[in-house]
Amino acid sequence: MKQLLILSGKGGTGKTTVASAFIKLSRARAYADCDVDAPNLHLITEWTTRPEKKDYYGLDVAKIDGNLCIRCGQCETYCRFDAISSDEAGEGSYAVDPYTCEGCSVCEYVCPVNAIKMVPKIAGEMMLYKDSESVFSTAQLEMGSGTSGLLVTEVKKRMNANVVNAHMAIIDGSPGIGCPVIASLSGVDMVLVVAEPSLSGMSDMERIIQMAQRSGTKIAVCVNKYDTCVENTEKIEAYCVQYALPFVGRIPFDPDAVKAINQGKTIVDIDCASGRAVRKIYDESVNLLFEHGGQ
Repeated sequence: MKQLLILSGKGGTGKTTVASAFIKLSRARAYADCDVDAPNLHLITEWTTRPEKKDYYGLDVAKIDGNLCIRCGQCETYCRFDAISSDEAGEGSYAVDPYTCEGCSVCEYVCPVNAIKMVPKIAGEMMLYKDSESVFSTAQLEMGSGTSGLLVTEVKKRMNANVVNAHMAIIDGSPGIGCPVIASLSGVDMVLVVAEPSLSGMSDMERIIQMAQRSGTKIAVCVNKYDTCVENTEKIEAYCVQYALPFVGRIPFDPDAVKAINQGKTIVDIDCASGRAVRKIYDESVNLLFEHGGQ
Protein backbone atom coordinates (compact mmCIF):
# COMPACT_ATOMS: atom_id res chain seq x y z
CA MET A 1 0.00 0.00 0.00
CA LYS A 2 1.38 3.38 -1.04
CA GLN A 3 1.15 6.18 1.52
CA LEU A 4 0.73 9.81 0.50
CA LEU A 5 1.36 12.37 3.24
CA ILE A 6 0.06 15.92 2.87
CA LEU A 7 2.03 18.55 4.80
CA SER A 8 2.46 22.29 5.13
CA GLY A 9 5.17 24.29 6.82
CA LYS A 10 2.58 26.38 8.69
CA GLY A 11 -1.03 26.21 9.75
CA GLY A 12 -3.85 27.62 7.66
CA THR A 13 -2.49 26.81 4.21
CA GLY A 14 -5.36 24.49 3.28
CA LYS A 15 -3.61 21.19 3.98
CA THR A 16 -6.70 19.47 5.39
CA THR A 17 -8.86 20.91 2.63
CA VAL A 18 -6.59 19.27 0.06
CA ALA A 19 -6.35 16.03 2.06
CA SER A 20 -10.12 15.68 2.34
CA ALA A 21 -10.51 16.28 -1.40
CA PHE A 22 -7.89 13.59 -2.14
CA ILE A 23 -9.73 11.15 0.14
CA LYS A 24 -12.96 11.74 -1.74
CA LEU A 25 -11.36 11.55 -5.20
CA SER A 26 -9.46 8.36 -4.41
CA ARG A 27 -12.38 6.76 -2.58
CA ALA A 28 -9.72 5.97 -0.03
CA ARG A 29 -10.05 2.78 1.97
CA ALA A 30 -7.39 3.96 4.41
CA TYR A 31 -6.69 7.43 5.74
CA ALA A 32 -5.50 9.12 8.92
CA ASP A 33 -5.44 12.51 10.59
CA CYS A 34 -2.03 12.94 12.21
CA ASP A 35 -2.62 16.52 13.32
CA VAL A 36 -3.20 15.22 16.84
CA ASP A 37 -2.99 18.65 18.51
CA ALA A 38 -5.97 19.94 16.50
CA PRO A 39 -7.59 17.15 14.43
CA ASN A 40 -10.43 18.26 12.18
CA LEU A 41 -10.49 15.84 9.25
CA HIS A 42 -13.40 14.01 10.90
CA LEU A 43 -15.55 17.11 10.40
CA ILE A 44 -15.62 16.64 6.64
CA THR A 45 -15.76 12.87 6.38
CA GLU A 46 -18.97 10.92 6.07
CA TRP A 47 -18.73 8.44 8.93
CA THR A 48 -22.03 7.92 10.72
CA THR A 49 -20.87 5.11 13.01
CA ARG A 50 -19.27 5.76 16.37
CA PRO A 51 -15.52 5.26 16.52
CA GLU A 52 -13.67 2.73 18.63
CA LYS A 53 -12.01 4.81 21.35
CA LYS A 54 -8.87 3.97 23.28
CA ASP A 55 -6.94 5.93 25.88
CA TYR A 56 -3.42 6.98 24.94
CA TYR A 57 -0.80 6.96 27.67
CA GLY A 58 2.20 9.23 27.25
CA LEU A 59 5.07 9.63 29.69
CA ASP A 60 4.59 8.53 33.30
CA VAL A 61 4.20 11.28 35.90
CA ALA A 62 5.21 11.39 39.53
CA LYS A 63 2.70 10.77 42.32
CA ILE A 64 3.45 11.38 46.00
CA ASP A 65 1.93 9.20 48.72
CA GLY A 66 1.04 11.67 51.46
CA ASN A 67 0.93 8.92 54.08
CA LEU A 68 4.57 8.03 53.47
CA CYS A 69 5.93 11.52 52.77
CA ILE A 70 8.14 12.88 55.58
CA ARG A 71 8.20 16.40 54.07
CA CYS A 72 11.97 16.48 53.66
CA GLY A 73 11.69 18.64 50.53
CA GLN A 74 14.24 16.67 48.51
CA CYS A 75 11.81 16.15 45.64
CA GLU A 76 11.07 19.87 45.34
CA THR A 77 14.76 20.74 45.55
CA TYR A 78 15.86 18.39 42.80
CA CYS A 79 12.95 18.87 40.39
CA ARG A 80 14.35 20.82 37.44
CA PHE A 81 10.87 21.55 36.08
CA ASP A 82 9.37 23.14 39.23
CA ALA A 83 6.62 20.53 39.11
CA ILE A 84 6.62 19.81 42.87
CA SER A 85 5.53 22.18 45.60
CA SER A 86 4.18 22.21 49.14
CA ASP A 87 1.55 24.46 50.70
CA GLU A 88 2.46 28.09 51.36
CA ALA A 89 3.39 27.42 54.99
CA GLY A 90 5.74 24.66 53.92
CA GLU A 91 4.19 22.26 56.43
CA GLY A 92 1.71 20.37 54.28
CA SER A 93 2.10 17.46 51.91
CA TYR A 94 3.96 17.92 48.69
CA ALA A 95 2.06 17.70 45.42
CA VAL A 96 2.97 17.20 41.77
CA ASP A 97 1.62 19.34 38.94
CA PRO A 98 0.93 16.73 36.21
CA TYR A 99 1.06 19.39 33.48
CA THR A 100 4.57 20.46 34.45
CA CYS A 101 6.03 17.05 35.32
CA GLU A 102 8.28 15.73 32.54
CA GLY A 103 8.46 12.17 33.85
CA CYS A 104 12.23 12.23 34.50
CA SER A 105 11.92 10.18 37.74
CA VAL A 106 14.54 12.20 39.64
CA CYS A 107 12.10 12.79 42.51
CA GLU A 108 11.44 9.07 42.80
CA TYR A 109 15.19 8.45 42.91
CA VAL A 110 15.99 10.99 45.63
CA CYS A 111 13.02 10.27 47.92
CA PRO A 112 14.48 8.63 51.08
CA VAL A 113 11.27 6.82 52.03
CA ASN A 114 10.02 5.68 48.60
CA ALA A 115 6.96 7.90 48.85
CA ILE A 116 7.04 8.77 45.13
CA LYS A 117 6.10 6.47 42.28
CA MET A 118 5.89 7.06 38.55
CA VAL A 119 2.39 6.27 37.33
CA PRO A 120 0.80 6.15 33.86
CA LYS A 121 -1.07 9.25 32.76
CA ILE A 122 -3.70 9.48 30.07
CA ALA A 123 -2.31 11.93 27.51
CA GLY A 124 -4.93 11.67 24.79
CA GLU A 125 -7.57 9.60 23.08
CA MET A 126 -7.35 7.54 19.90
CA MET A 127 -10.36 7.07 17.64
CA LEU A 128 -10.72 4.43 14.94
CA TYR A 129 -13.56 4.46 12.44
CA LYS A 130 -13.88 1.29 10.37
CA ASP A 131 -16.23 -0.91 8.43
CA SER A 132 -15.78 -3.87 6.10
CA GLU A 133 -14.22 -1.69 3.39
CA SER A 134 -12.39 1.28 4.92
CA VAL A 135 -10.62 2.62 7.98
CA PHE A 136 -9.99 6.11 9.37
CA SER A 137 -7.57 6.63 12.26
CA THR A 138 -7.35 9.84 14.26
CA ALA A 139 -6.58 11.06 17.79
CA GLN A 140 -6.79 14.03 20.13
CA LEU A 141 -3.83 14.91 22.34
CA GLU A 142 -4.51 16.31 25.81
CA MET A 143 -3.53 19.94 26.27
CA GLY A 144 -0.08 20.29 27.74
CA SER A 145 1.13 16.84 26.71
CA GLY A 146 4.54 16.73 25.05
CA THR A 147 4.27 13.32 23.38
CA SER A 148 2.60 14.25 20.11
CA GLY A 149 5.16 12.35 18.03
CA LEU A 150 4.45 9.10 19.85
CA LEU A 151 0.71 9.57 19.40
CA VAL A 152 1.13 10.18 15.65
CA THR A 153 3.02 6.88 15.42
CA GLU A 154 0.15 5.11 17.19
CA VAL A 155 -2.40 6.69 14.83
CA LYS A 156 -0.53 5.35 11.80
CA LYS A 157 -0.07 1.92 13.40
CA ARG A 158 -3.80 1.59 14.00
CA MET A 159 -4.57 2.54 10.40
CA ASN A 160 -2.07 0.03 9.03
CA ALA A 161 -3.24 -2.73 11.37
CA ASN A 162 -6.89 -2.39 10.33
CA VAL A 163 -6.63 -1.63 6.63
CA VAL A 164 -8.29 -4.08 4.24
CA ASN A 165 -7.34 -4.37 0.58
CA ALA A 166 -6.23 -0.75 0.03
CA HIS A 167 -3.74 0.29 -2.64
CA MET A 168 -3.25 3.82 -1.27
CA ALA A 169 -3.51 5.64 2.06
CA ILE A 170 -3.96 9.40 2.48
CA ILE A 171 -2.42 10.94 5.60
CA ASP A 172 -3.20 14.46 6.77
CA GLY A 173 -0.10 15.58 8.67
CA SER A 174 0.61 18.27 11.23
CA PRO A 175 1.73 21.80 10.34
CA GLY A 176 5.27 22.90 11.08
CA ILE A 177 8.44 20.82 11.37
CA GLY A 178 8.20 19.42 14.90
CA CYS A 179 7.99 15.90 16.35
CA PRO A 180 4.54 15.03 14.95
CA VAL A 181 5.72 15.90 11.43
CA ILE A 182 8.84 13.77 11.81
CA ALA A 183 6.67 10.88 13.02
CA SER A 184 4.25 11.42 10.13
CA LEU A 185 7.10 11.19 7.60
CA SER A 186 8.21 7.76 8.79
CA GLY A 187 7.36 5.06 6.26
CA VAL A 188 5.48 7.19 3.72
CA ASP A 189 6.15 6.97 -0.02
CA MET A 190 5.55 10.58 -0.98
CA VAL A 191 4.92 14.02 0.52
CA LEU A 192 2.71 16.65 -1.08
CA VAL A 193 3.61 20.07 0.33
CA VAL A 194 0.78 22.60 0.27
CA ALA A 195 2.44 26.01 0.14
CA GLU A 196 1.08 29.50 0.69
CA PRO A 197 2.32 32.42 -1.46
CA SER A 198 3.37 34.62 1.45
CA LEU A 199 6.82 35.39 2.81
CA SER A 200 6.27 33.24 5.90
CA GLY A 201 4.62 30.55 3.81
CA MET A 202 7.59 30.38 1.45
CA SER A 203 10.08 30.18 4.32
CA ASP A 204 8.11 27.44 6.05
CA MET A 205 7.76 25.55 2.76
CA GLU A 206 11.53 25.47 2.36
CA ARG A 207 11.97 24.14 5.89
CA ILE A 208 9.45 21.32 5.46
CA ILE A 209 10.99 20.37 2.11
CA GLN A 210 14.45 20.21 3.64
CA MET A 211 13.13 17.96 6.40
CA ALA A 212 11.39 15.63 3.94
CA GLN A 213 14.52 15.45 1.80
CA ARG A 214 16.52 14.16 4.77
CA SER A 215 14.17 11.19 4.98
CA GLY A 216 14.69 10.41 1.29
CA THR A 217 10.97 10.73 0.57
CA LYS A 218 9.61 11.71 -2.83
CA ILE A 219 8.30 15.29 -2.74
CA ALA A 220 5.82 17.33 -4.78
CA VAL A 221 4.59 20.89 -4.27
CA CYS A 222 1.36 22.78 -4.95
CA VAL A 223 0.29 26.33 -4.06
CA ASN A 224 -3.03 27.17 -2.45
CA LYS A 225 -4.65 30.61 -2.92
CA TYR A 226 -2.00 31.28 -5.54
CA ASP A 227 -3.73 34.40 -6.88
CA THR A 228 -3.41 36.25 -3.56
CA CYS A 229 0.22 36.87 -4.60
CA VAL A 230 1.11 35.68 -8.09
CA GLU A 231 4.66 37.02 -7.73
CA ASN A 232 5.39 34.75 -4.76
CA THR A 233 3.68 31.84 -6.50
CA GLU A 234 6.12 32.26 -9.37
CA LYS A 235 8.99 32.30 -6.86
CA ILE A 236 7.77 29.00 -5.42
CA GLU A 237 7.62 27.48 -8.90
CA ALA A 238 11.13 28.76 -9.61
CA TYR A 239 12.33 27.19 -6.35
CA CYS A 240 10.88 23.85 -7.46
CA VAL A 241 12.64 24.12 -10.81
CA GLN A 242 15.93 25.00 -9.13
CA TYR A 243 15.80 21.96 -6.83
CA ALA A 244 14.16 19.56 -9.32
CA LEU A 245 10.95 19.21 -7.34
CA PRO A 246 7.72 18.36 -9.19
CA PHE A 247 5.29 21.28 -9.11
CA VAL A 248 1.81 19.79 -9.49
CA GLY A 249 -0.44 22.83 -9.65
CA ARG A 250 -2.07 26.02 -8.40
CA ILE A 251 -5.30 26.35 -6.43
CA PRO A 252 -7.09 29.73 -6.64
CA PHE A 253 -8.58 31.60 -3.72
CA ASP A 254 -12.20 30.49 -3.77
CA PRO A 255 -15.05 31.73 -1.50
CA ASP A 256 -17.05 28.66 -2.56
CA ALA A 257 -14.45 26.47 -0.83
CA VAL A 258 -15.29 28.12 2.49
CA LYS A 259 -18.99 27.50 1.92
CA ALA A 260 -18.36 23.83 1.15
CA ILE A 261 -16.23 23.28 4.27
CA ASN A 262 -18.79 25.04 6.46
CA GLN A 263 -21.39 22.57 5.16
CA GLY A 264 -19.18 19.59 6.00
CA LYS A 265 -18.33 18.95 2.35
CA THR A 266 -15.07 18.73 0.45
CA ILE A 267 -14.24 21.12 -2.37
CA VAL A 268 -14.71 18.33 -4.91
CA ASP A 269 -18.28 17.71 -3.74
CA ILE A 270 -19.35 20.91 -5.49
CA ASP A 271 -18.51 22.55 -8.80
CA CYS A 272 -16.04 25.28 -7.89
CA ALA A 273 -12.73 26.68 -9.13
CA SER A 274 -10.68 25.27 -6.25
CA GLY A 275 -12.24 21.85 -6.69
CA ARG A 276 -11.42 21.75 -10.38
CA ALA A 277 -7.82 22.73 -9.65
CA VAL A 278 -7.46 20.07 -6.95
CA ARG A 279 -8.70 17.37 -9.31
CA LYS A 280 -5.76 18.10 -11.62
CA ILE A 281 -3.33 18.21 -8.69
CA TYR A 282 -4.68 14.86 -7.50
CA ASP A 283 -4.08 13.25 -10.90
CA GLU A 284 -0.52 14.61 -11.04
CA SER A 285 0.23 13.52 -7.49
CA VAL A 286 -1.07 9.98 -7.94
CA ASN A 287 0.97 9.57 -11.12
CA LEU A 288 4.08 10.59 -9.19
CA LEU A 289 3.21 8.36 -6.26
CA PHE A 290 2.93 5.23 -8.36
CA GLU A 291 5.75 5.86 -10.78
CA HIS A 292 8.93 3.86 -10.27
CA GLY A 293 12.02 5.42 -8.72
CA GLY A 294 12.59 7.91 -5.94
CA GLN A 295 12.99 11.64 -5.66
